[in-house]
This record gives sequence, structure tokens and C-alpha cells, in this order.
Amino acid sequence: MKEILAEVADLDARDPLAPFRDEFRLRDGLIYVDGNSLGALPKATAARLAATVTEEWGEGLITSWLGADWVGAPQRIGNKIAALLGAKAGEVIAADSTSVNIFKAVTAAASLRPDRAVILSETTNFPTDVYMMQGIEAFSGGRLKSVTVDPADVLGRLDEDVAVLLLTQVHYKSGLIRDMAEVTRRAHEKGVLIVWDLSHSAGAIEVDLNGAKADFAVGCGYKFLNGGPGAPAFLFAAERHHDAMPVLSGWFGHASPFTFEEDYRAAAGVTRFLCGTPPVLGLTALECGIDLMARADMRELRKKSVRLGQLFIERMTARCGEFGFELASPADPELRGSQISYAHPHGYEMVQALKERGVIGDFRAPDILRFGLTPLYLRYADVVEAVERLRDICVTRAWDKPEYRVRAAVT
Repeated sequence: MKEILAEVADLDARDPLAPFRDEFRLRDGLIYVDGNSLGALPKATAARLAATVTEEWGEGLITSWLGADWVGAPQRIGNKIAALLGAKAGEVIAADSTSVNIFKAVTAAASLRPDRAVILSETTNFPTDVYMMQGIEAFSGGRLKSVTVDPADVLGRLDEDVAVLLLTQVHYKSGLIRDMAEVTRRAHEKGVLIVWDLSHSAGAIEVDLNGAKADFAVGCGYKFLNGGPGAPAFLFAAERHHDAMPVLSGWFGHASPFTFEEDYRAAAGVTRFLCGTPPVLGLTALECGIDLMARADMRELRKKSVRLGQLFIERMTARCGEFGFELASPADPELRGSQISYAHPHGYEMVQALKERGVIGDFRAPDILRFGLTPLYLRYADVVEAVERLRDICVTRAWDKPEYRVRAAVT
């Protein structure tokens, strides 16, 4: 142990991202490996929210829509997100939830392929993506058809019937990275438009939407972007698709909301994909997370993420190899996002026992332990210690308690 502790101490000492850890609120002794589910709180966020509440809202009241530029927040923050995703200013807005933005993006894409009826995805996609597809089928009266196939069969299913392909770039359970450029190319060869879900990509891996010629994309703000619980999501629409008409035609997507016209006229550009009044407090918190992320070098983030992942796997093999864990993430770091997942029959109980010992990861049914690797605040020493605490609960069977078997509403 002395050798590995010395090794990770050296890695942490030389880590160019190390100063960022001090900008997050993390209690002593806690090892937080769940930033792929909810990012940690940037210290600046609390102060910024307090100012928004007490000064902008408390003192400025309604004048802050202009004076504090609340009204411009979706576009302003969207432009900052665009810079992280290889998109241009004016192609991204911050708004609503990922689920709502999936509805907006998929229906917009489908409207651009009126002679096609199939919305295609994979069977293991994140459930909300598929649920929204099913809802769109029902909403369309059955004109549009929701179809899911085995992940290995997705590209082979692309044909002249498919209007839209909806895929997640980084899989929520395994962390498997899909080749965005290649999949998009294959879709376009068949005349299919593609909507990418970047919920586990944004802020975790390098993304180049325009380089890949992506059509639409969505993603959430509360994971690696550290925007806070329930933070607004984002929607990307490539400039060439800005004539697509939104189905959710809310007043903030109108060309002139405050003329209060009787009929809807879509705003120019990506603004037409706004719907209702912007959630100012949520956007304020999200902007703090984005501003922090924008100061980091994405290449350094990815480099550290890969090293953290390799270290985690090496330590699991060395220290927990006899306890029945099965690696559920790709072994090849080039194919893996910023998380490590393991399958175990008692995964749920183990995650609960780890929380009692100051290691917060999460669980995904039926048997997956997920460990998010957030390079801005996770240290190499944290990885070593997390695995040691996991080994301890395995050796002592501390996970084998009745209370740990009771499934909570959130896992």
C-alpha cells in the first residue's frame, strides 16, 4: 500500500486540475463518486444565488428581467455551453428538462422528414428517451412509430422508413462511448436525421457536434456541468435546421413575446425552441457551473478521467478481485466515458454500505454499481481509498444487513 499511496500522492501533487477542487463544497472525509448523477456544489453558486434572490429579485423585482438580463439567460448560457460542445454561438439554448427537449428535438427533426414515419433508438437507451418516443407516437396518432432494436442492430436498421435516430453518446449504465461522427455519417447516408443525448458527455468528454455534422442534441445541466439538482437542460439545433417548426410553441419561443399577438410566429434561430418563462434561479446556478467548467482545459479533463478510470480498474482487480465483481464498462479507455461500472448480485446493498462509510456512488437496476469520475474535484488518492472501503465491506460482509436491502425511491 505504501507504494501505491506514494504514487497517487505524486499524481495529485502534479495534477494541473487540482486547484479546482477547492472551488467546490465537499466535506472532509467524503469521497464523492456520483458526479455523473449530480455534480457537486461550486462555492460560487451559493453566493451567486443569494445575490440573485436578495438583490436582483428582492430589490430589482421585475426590472431585473432587463437590468440583470434574466430574459437573455437561455441564449447567453446556451452560447457558453455551445463552446464546450463544438457548436457555434446561436445553436444552443438552456431550457426545460432533457425529457422536454427530447420531445422538442425529435418532433422538429421528424417534421423535416415528413415522408418517413419511424423514430429509432436502441433497447438499452436511457428510459426517458424511449418513453418520450412512445409519447410522440401517441401524440402523433400513430403516424410516427417508436422502434427500438438491439444496440448492435441500430445501424443495420437505418432505411428509407426512418425519420429520426435518437441515441445517447455515452451510455448511462456502462459508460460506452458511441462514435458520434461515424454514426451520424451512417445515418445521413440513409437520409436519417439524428438527435444525440449528451447527458453523460457534456463536461465529461470532448464533444464536437459540428465536426460530426450532428443535427440536434440535448443534455442535462446537473451532472458534469454542476448546475445543481434539477438544473435546466440544453438543446442544440444545427444552424441548417433553424427553420424547423417547434411543436411546443410557447410564448418565449415567439418572435415578439411582448407584443402579445394572437397567433404564434416562431422566433429566429434556436430561440424558437424556447417554450415558457425561463427558470431564473435554476439558470443562475447552471451558469455558475458552466463558468467553472469553461475555465478548465477539456483535454486535461479527459486525460485525467482516463487515468482515474484505469486506476480504479487496477485497484478493483488487485483488492476486490475475489468478491465477484464483473466490469460492466469497456476495458478500453477510448471507448469509456467518465465512469466505471461493475455488476454484482448485491450491488444495491454495497452502494448503501459505502454511503455509510463516506463513499457516495450510485446503483442502477438490476445489478450495477456506478462510480462517476469527475476530474475537477476527484483525486487519485480518493480512488484508492474508495476501493479500500469497498474491500472492507466485502471482507466483513458489512453490506449484508436487512436495512440495506430496502430499495429507496432514488437509487
